[in-house]
Amino acid sequence: MSVPQPESVGRGEGAAEFLAGFLAAAALTAGAIAVAYHPVRLGAPAIVLALVAAGMTRGRHERLARFAVFGTTLCWIAGMILAVLTRNPLW
Repeated sequence: MSVPQPESVGRGEGAAEFLAGFLAAAALTAGAIAVAYHPVRLGAPAIVLALVAAGMTRGRHERLARFAVFGTTLCWIAGMILAVLTRNPLW
């Protein structure tokens, strides 16, 4: 015989949700660094990391992951523009 669980008992944040938030924060950090230092080397992996985080999250960190995708993309574009204008290497 099983006892039904009350509806008020919620599950805590899972490991995947925690990891998605961490990945989104790491992607934002890498994207910000990519503006000043080799945008292709850091910016492209940061965007991929943000997309992975956005695919993993479904709750608490969803807005952070969405912001990470847009933020890293904008940082990559800004870094590419600055690198071309200042004639710095992209790699």
